[in-house]
Amino acid sequence: MKIFCDMKKVLFFLNILAISLVISLKASTKDSIYLYTPYTKIYASPGDAIDYSIDLYNKTGSTQNINIKVLNLPKDWLYELKSGGWKISQISLLPDGQKNINLKVTVPLQVEKGIYRFKVVAEGYYSLPLAIEVTKKGTYKTDFTCEQPNMEGDAKSTFTFMTKLSNQTNEKQLYSFRSEAPEGWRVTFKVNYKAVTAAEIDAMTTKDVLIEIDPPDMIEAGKYGIPVYASTGNSTASLILEVVITGSYKIELTTPTGLLSTSITSGKDRRIELSVKNTGTSEIAGINFESSTPINWNVTFEPQKIEKLKPGESAKVVATIKVDKKAIAGDYITRIYAKNPAASSDITFRVTVKTPLIWGWIGILIILAALGFVYYLFKKYGRR
Repeated sequence: MKIFCDMKKVLFFLNILAISLVISLKASTKDSIYLYTPYTKIYASPGDAIDYSIDLYNKTGSTQNINIKVLNLPKDWLYELKSGGWKISQISLLPDGQKNINLKVTVPLQVEKGIYRFKVVAEGYYSLPLAIEVTKKGTYKTDFTCEQPNMEGDAKSTFTFMTKLSNQTNEKQLYSFRSEAPEGWRVTFKVNYKAVTAAEIDAMTTKDVLIEIDPPDMIEAGKYGIPVYASTGNSTASLILEVVITGSYKIELTTPTGLLSTSITSGKDRRIELSVKNTGTSEIAGINFESSTPINWNVTFEPQKIEKLKPGESAKVVATIKVDKKAIAGDYITRIYAKNPAASSDITFRVTVKTPLIWGWIGILIILAALGFVYYLFKKYGRR
């Protein structure tokens, strides 16, 4: 019985010794696998990318598979672990082996000033504490502004808006431009007076962007909002530029038959019926008529002025062309204009001038008189 008790004591002490040896071995292994970098606290600005060179050591007598993790970084911070050019999460090291690990940490652009602590962990073995002190508050903001975002004009106008694009981040940004204009509209972005689709803007810098908006010629009167955008890969700033179209002003001058030629006897006049149509989208007021004619010709209009003409409406006008009585036979050009300050139209008439028939009869009588006189002379003096 005594021997049995002694055996139990011996086994108990052997177990205690074995456990102590295991604990000691684990502690020894843990202390023999570690991480090292000389730069444990770094100052940085918003947007900076920090590259850590970290060495992983295995000072044990056996090969170890080691999981590598980064813990306690804020959720909007980005990091990347690489070794040998590959992204990694685990490394196997031979006894007394060493491997270099590259850790790249990117500080967000939108971040508060302060100290940010995190650690790189060789899971189950070692923890390497690191700290980044952000020296100033960062933002990721773009301002797109226009002092005069509303303009008014007719459909033939080109609306020019002067805008400012401000990069309020801490690094250079490439902004691409686009618009959501209705079909038929043309929107042009200009930087330094050159048409562009994108522009680079340095950190904390503002640049002028000229935006030209050209509506379709036949657009209806009304108010139109044109959204424009300046975008990077991470953010978009927008504006709505308002264009108020008062309508288009366009008139068409022609004849009811489309015929643009006539004939007139010199010294006489000819009445020509004209048609004036408002082919625009706005009412046109005060349409006057003018002409360009050969010297001593005259053109009068009835009426001389059209007070108002609504879109799609037509009006008749009679032009009376009076030819100079001394005009010789031939073709002449007469141009007639219909215009007001906003629109104009013109047509060109070919006028064929004929001489009066009386001059033909006079010519015949002169010829007959000459022949009669010759006959008389011949009869009177021919026998001598």
